[in-house]
Amino acid sequence: MTRSNRTDHIRLTSHPVPGAKHQFPITWGAPTARERGPIIGTVSRPQDRNVIGSHGGSYAVYRALAVSSGALDPIRRPDLTNTHPAATIGPFPQWSEPGRIVALDPFGHLAAEDFRREIAEGVDIRPSIAVTRARLDLPELQAALVAGRLKVDGDVVHANGSVSVVKIAIDPVWYLPGIAARFGTSETNLRRGLFEQTAGMFPELVTRPDLQVFLPPIGGTTVYLFGDVARLPDARTTITCRVHDECNGSDVFGSDICTCRPYLIHGIEECARAGQTGGLGVVVYNRKEGRALGEVTKFLVYNARKRQEDGDAAAAYFERTECVAGVQDARFQQLMPDVIHWLGLRRIDRFISMSDMKYDALTSQGVDIVERVPIPDELIPADAHVEIAAKKAAGYFSVEPPKPEDLSGSVGRPLEKY
Repeated sequence: MTRSNRTDHIRLTSHPVPGAKHQFPITWGAPTARERGPIIGTVSRPQDRNVIGSHGGSYAVYRALAVSSGALDPIRRPDLTNTHPAATIGPFPQWSEPGRIVALDPFGHLAAEDFRREIAEGVDIRPSIAVTRARLDLPELQAALVAGRLKVDGDVVHANGSVSVVKIAIDPVWYLPGIAARFGTSETNLRRGLFEQTAGMFPELVTRPDLQVFLPPIGGTTVYLFGDVARLPDARTTITCRVHDECNGSDVFGSDICTCRPYLIHGIEECARAGQTGGLGVVVYNRKEGRALGEVTKFLVYNARKRQEDGDAAAAYFERTECVAGVQDARFQQLMPDVIHWLGLRRIDRFISMSDMKYDALTSQGVDIVERVPIPDELIPADAHVEIAAKKAAGYFSVEPPKPEDLSGSVGRPLEKY
């Protein structure tokens, strides 16, 4: 079969066949993977497809380049031998509780096992979640060891300063009726907005109302678990959690114009300590660069802020963002709690965040937050005080950063009064 013959059956769009039944129906919210049905975003077997979009999230475009250049066979399917999760996650009751999980596939890490028979028969079913083990090696954690804030235990924290974690990658899988309900809109309105604002990239959003699951081409989420993952199902386990939205300039390259890397490292240190003391640490890292406005917009705003006549000022921080992007923040934390539900958590004992948006999103979804931990003042870079002042003025947080005299040298230690 020639390459052109293999792909000439692909159409620009499709329409539901009256009275036809899906070969692989999806019943979102079912208690088991088999009752729910597989998520199939294949482009090589269109007769099996039961979702809008394709596997791989934002990387689907790179796959297309690989196919176009002849580097990848368009009908090749992955060999999933020995790719099973390195740690057991779930199942948890939240996986089938109505409305709890709408932005990811709770069975995504179990697809290769739960649908082994169908995969062997040639159905192109792929995991949307992968669970592995790794070590984090960060210079700030080595400094924490030297300062005595962390101790070597050989299990979570090692002599060289590295920290053992279970690392989980999650691609987005959107159940459109649930997404619409979460945002207080109709499914029709949501579908039309997605269709129009992607310039018609996914016509099946408006031609296939029978397809209720969408694989959006956006970045996903990475979760880092510190401590014994077997403690997850135990409601007595003390949970320390940092939910962090991507900031490449600070997180990776150490730019000092914001508090992102310092707060992330503070959260990692607190989570490592939780894992050492019988609890569990959870860091959720979401790909939402520049408040989900993107890095280009972010850098344009930097220029606009720094070139103001009176210099960079808190009063104009969000005004300049809105002038460039049309909105101050596009992260919309309504979908963020899904990963917390997926982990089976109903309570976070220590939430390493001052964000009211994150706090409100979690508590509105039934997650109890016992304590909110602000970033210690001495971890705020000098150039980032503008950001802190701007966020305070804009109502981003109601938890105050501690004053230096209140810390008593306890950077990275529990701040009970906050």
